[in-house]
Amino acid sequence: MKPDPKSRRTLERRLDIARAAAGVFRRRGYAAATTEDIAGALRMTKGALYYWFRDKSDILFFCQNYSLDRLLAEAARIRRSGAPPAARLRDLVRAQMALMLDELAGTAAHIQTDALDRSRWKKLVAKRDRYEREVRSIVADGVRKHVFRSLDAATAARAILGAVNWTITWFRPGGRRTSEEVAADFADLFVEGLRTRR
Repeated sequence: MKPDPKSRRTLERRLDIARAAAGVFRRRGYAAATTEDIAGALRMTKGALYYWFRDKSDILFFCQNYSLDRLLAEAARIRRSGAPPAARLRDLVRAQMALMLDELAGTAAHIQTDALDRSRWKKLVAKRDRYEREVRSIVADGVRKHVFRSLDAATAARAILGAVNWTITWFRPGGRRTSEEVAADFADLFVEGLRTRR
C-alpha cells in the first residue's frame, strides 16, 4: 500500500528522504548519485526507499515542487503584509535562502531540471515563473515609489534570483558562517544596491 500523500507523516518522511538525498547530491553530484547511495545514507533498503519515491528523479521533482510551493506561499504572505518594498524584498530573500539552505539542506537539485520528464519540467517552470513575477513585482513597486533606482525590474529580479540560487553550490552547513548570516548579507546587498541614491 502506497503512503497517503496528504498526511503530515508522509510529508515529514518524504522531507527526511529529500534531505538525505540532498547530502548525497552534494557529495556525488546529481548525475552520479544512485538510489543505492540515497538508501545507504538513510540506512534503509532500496526497496524501502521505493515505497516513498519511484526513483531518483521522483525525489528531484519532489524537492523542487515542494520548494516552489513553499516559496509561492511565502511570497503571497509577504505581498499581503503591505510592508514597504525594501522590507518585502529583504523578507523574501531571507525566506528563500532559509528554505533552500536549511529546510532542504542546500540541495543543488533545486535548480537541476534536465533529469525530469517534459510534463514535470513544465509544471516546475510555470511555478518558477510565478515566483519570479513576485520578485519582479516587489522591485517594480520600489521603483514606482522611488525607493529603488530606476531600472528594469525583470533584469534586477533575475540577478537577485541567480545570486540566491547559486548559494546552494557553495554554502556549506557547519561552515564559518550560518545560513542566517549569509541570508542577511544577501538581503542587505540587494536592498541597498537597489536603493535610490539621494
